[in-house]
Amino acid sequence: MGSSFKNLLVWQKAHQFVLEVYNVTKDFPKEELYGLTSQFRRAAISIPANIAEGFTRKGEKDKLRFYNIAQGSLEECRYYILLSKDLGYIIQSEMKEILEEISKMLVSYMNKIKQN
Repeated sequence: MGSSFKNLLVWQKAHQFVLEVYNVTKDFPKEELYGLTSQFRRAAISIPANIAEGFTRKGEKDKLRFYNIAQGSLEECRYYILLSKDLGYIIQSEMKEILEEISKMLVSYMNKIKQN
């Protein structure tokens, strides 16, 4: 079979980030289940999901729209990390560094598409 979104390094890193978010949020207080836990997980999942969907799109504009949504979800997660830390739900986490790496890769990927 041909190329798949799973071959994209940016998708692989985003998928690892989702797994990390699930791992971290499972220890959040139960009262956050429908609040922060749910929001954080939903935003995290949106990153690789939109990368995957954008990958299959044919037109540049269509592809970029999905990668843009992924970038927006990434920024949302950046805030949830800050909030989780301020609420004392997480101590220092490597999640910020992973997000930064995904963000740079996504921007680079988007720039490459714009140049074609």
